[in-house]
Amino acid sequence: MSLPKGLAEEVSKNLVMVARLIDEEPEQAYAYSRIALRLASRVAAVREAAGFAAYATQKYSEALAEFRAAKRMTGSVELWPVMADCERGLGRPERALTMAGEPEVAKLDKAGQVEMRLVAAGARRDLGQLDAAIVTLQSPELASSSVQPWTARLRYAYADALLAAGREDEAREWFGKTLEADKDGATDASDRLAELDGVEFVDAMHEDEADEVDDDDDEADAAEVAAAERASDQAEYYDEDDEEYEPLDEGSEADIDVTDEVVADLDDDRADDKA
Repeated sequence: MSLPKGLAEEVSKNLVMVARLIDEEPEQAYAYSRIALRLASRVAAVREAAGFAAYATQKYSEALAEFRAAKRMTGSVELWPVMADCERGLGRPERALTMAGEPEVAKLDKAGQVEMRLVAAGARRDLGQLDAAIVTLQSPELASSSVQPWTARLRYAYADALLAAGREDEAREWFGKTLEADKDGATDASDRLAELDGVEFVDAMHEDEADEVDDDDDEADAAEVAAAERASDQAEYYDEDDEEYEPLDEGSEADIDVTDEVVADLDDDRADDKA
């Protein structure tokens, strides 16, 4: 709202692209975030989006700087957990643990506090403190049978910590509980559980299907070779040193039949010979 209408629309378009691409194409999302940042670096939402895009591409120092800027602009502490996780990414788990004990955590909503707990447990594991990580994750939210947006991730982290500590039976139980809460498939709990149970997945593709794929690849290769040959023919036919040479318009290759052009020239030559 603080930007002129035209600029606001341009910035908004770039932020939309960041949101669309950040999960599947984080590098592209990062590129769009940099454009938005150049256009409106004094807008908190832009700094936050730039921070998440940098975070997704593991540019933790840059992400932390953007998150700090957004926090200064808004006064909100909601980015505190991800800021602490950036400290982990920078190899400073002790700093992340310090942040987990600071007053800002008490100002977080329930989701933020659970996120902070996950970051703190991760920092404990970074330091090789597996038992402490397990204790950190033990909380009313973990024990609750109510399924919340954070439930699957919290249970998964707990199961993974138990497994790392060699408590396989308990880990299997909690991976199972994770699967019950993970309706959207946000974790790979099913794969981890199958691995613990000794289930091995095999490729179900039949040989004839594989042959069909190979045939498709052969056809694609043949098409590429033909296109390359046409491009080579055109490159030989047009001489850049010729004063009448005109470069091909981009995208017009498919509309030109070089063979017809050559045949036409040969016919003209024969007509000249007869004359």
